[in-house]
Amino acid sequence: MTNYKERLIYSGLKDHLSKRQITIITGLRRTGKTTLIKKLLEESESGNKAYFDLERIDNRELFSEKNYENIISALTSRGLDFRKKVLIAIDEVQLLPGIVSVIKYLYDNYPIKFIVTGSSSYYIKNLFSESLSGRKKVFELCTLSFREFLKFKDVSFLLPGTAAGKKFIAAEYERLKKQYDEFIRYGGFPEVVLSKRAEDKRDILNDILSSYLNIDIKNISDIRDQKNLHNLMKMLAARAGTRLDYSKLSSLTGISRPSVYNYMDLLENTFVITRVPVIAKNPDREIVKAPKVFINDNGLLNQLAEVSSGVQFENAVFNQLKFYGKLQYYSLKTGKEIDFILNGKTAIEVKETATEQDLVRIKNLSKNIGISKQMIVGRYPSPTFKDFVWGGDLG
Repeated sequence: MTNYKERLIYSGLKDHLSKRQITIITGLRRTGKTTLIKKLLEESESGNKAYFDLERIDNRELFSEKNYENIISALTSRGLDFRKKVLIAIDEVQLLPGIVSVIKYLYDNYPIKFIVTGSSSYYIKNLFSESLSGRKKVFELCTLSFREFLKFKDVSFLLPGTAAGKKFIAAEYERLKKQYDEFIRYGGFPEVVLSKRAEDKRDILNDILSSYLNIDIKNISDIRDQKNLHNLMKMLAARAGTRLDYSKLSSLTGISRPSVYNYMDLLENTFVITRVPVIAKNPDREIVKAPKVFINDNGLLNQLAEVSSGVQFENAVFNQLKFYGKLQYYSLKTGKEIDFILNGKTAIEVKETATEQDLVRIKNLSKNIGISKQMIVGRYPSPTFKDFVWGGDLG
């Protein structure tokens, strides 16, 4: 495979290839699932393997056969030998809901290792979990992290930890600030990253949004008028990094409150948004019900709404931190808050230009929840304060 750039998730996928379990890759459309599945097939030493794209009608017809043994016969005629281990990759399984029972039957009766991709965690959880409990492992493919972004640009980058304990390094900032600004503006869809012109990047992002609304949503939901969903997406992008107020969203969009809840679930299960919950250790003092919302790619964020540079930066930091574990936030009824709590252990404040006062404030707030590790993430150099991590160093 020419011009292939390895993703962070790839080593885990490759290790799982030797396992009997079904390997499932989920994520937004055009994040690179097809590239990964084809690379796994290419690197497999087995000659007894096949790839099927369910966007092709002939492949959908093949796996729609009611007599599953006829499917085996058809695959045998294509050169597969079911007397020994077979590797079968199936792309875009959400396009054929009935395929789950097919996979279960073939998995239970033949020595088949399946790798499948799908664009909806709702579909994966609700269909695969019921009939394939214990037979699968799900991997989520996100848009590129900043570390992967630099790899796609052929720019060297030191491997980060969570960058906790690092100081601001002026030389790295000067070397990589242009790339980080591009990452914050256009996000991490591989095609977008590899495109040279800003106009082309915007066109690709528009196409991704259009395909999501007109193809993906129609395939996995009962929504036939995508206008309301699109309006809600724009409203959420404009409010990225803020606490959700479902009643206000309902009022502003004209969508009923129950529908707003349903749409939010759909958007989260199709990897467009993430709701970050409050860490609740002292309920009588905290705002414990409302999560904050973030858009899972900065290119989508900026395509959906015009937001401030501070909102863009915080959303980008969210998309970098999510690779390191569980994210929550902390908020008092007085309005004071900590932007992120990582894995219940590290308090993180995001500021475009960090100051000593930011560090003092987050240390004081952290005492309320027994967290002793703090980190300030900044975007720009500070004239006097150096005890912060540059956002690009998060990877």
